[in-house]
Amino acid sequence: MTLIEVLKRATGYLEQHGSSSPRLDAEILLAHALGLRRIDLYLQHERPLSDPELKPYRDLIGRRGKGEPVAYLVGRKEFMGLELEVTPEVLVPNPDTEVLVQLAVSWGRENPGRKRFADVGTGSGCIAVALAHFLPEVEVFASDVSPEALAVAERNAVRHSVRERVHLAQGDLLQPVPAGLDAICANLPYVAEDAELPAEVLAQPRQALFGGDRLVRRLLEEAPARLAPGGVVFAEIDPAIAGGLFELAGRTYAKAMLHRDLAGLERVLVAWKS
Repeated sequence: MTLIEVLKRATGYLEQHGSSSPRLDAEILLAHALGLRRIDLYLQHERPLSDPELKPYRDLIGRRGKGEPVAYLVGRKEFMGLELEVTPEVLVPNPDTEVLVQLAVSWGRENPGRKRFADVGTGSGCIAVALAHFLPEVEVFASDVSPEALAVAERNAVRHSVRERVHLAQGDLLQPVPAGLDAICANLPYVAEDAELPAEVLAQPRQALFGGDRLVRRLLEEAPARLAPGGVVFAEIDPAIAGGLFELAGRTYAKAMLHRDLAGLERVLVAWKS
């Protein structure tokens, strides 16, 4: 079969097995299996593929059809224009989290004297690395309870030449980070325990997914003691619990706002300490 025929068959298979982006998944996996760029698939679309070339691709398509995230299969994911290593020990960076980073970066650029940021529950380090990359004057204190996740975050910080300004520490929420922070960013586990999720989401670390509003509430309650005056919290949240968290922030902070994600849902809570 030619390359384009293989792509068409793989796309149809993934479509039947529940992929929300079957063509894109098929292209990414084929480019990975062949060691090509995605654009090369179209430059070489009439190229015949041998059985030895097809075998690793068939394996990848079969695993994707069973719900494994594409990012785990290829070992990487783009976030804020940065290619990051991703393993099954960490959540796959989500485009909605880019909204949080964009808000934090904008605030940092508007307040150039603010140089001490934290990323609580750093996982792959996507938030911490992006903050350090786009705000070259800041120090980022990144924490996680998982040593395996911190190892991935460290490799990503090294990959993007920000390791000297990304300080990694193992521990619960804010416990391992210093006081006097100017901004605290967090994408903590916030999915409700009884939520129905696609297989590719359930394939990700359970402890990084499920938490309801418990951890975010703790963060909002504990953050003022670690923030400098006028400091700010940027927290990614479940739209289903946004109202209750916004109410808590309104009681605890001088000002709070909700920002919408790419689908128009209230996804990021921003709260300022007086």
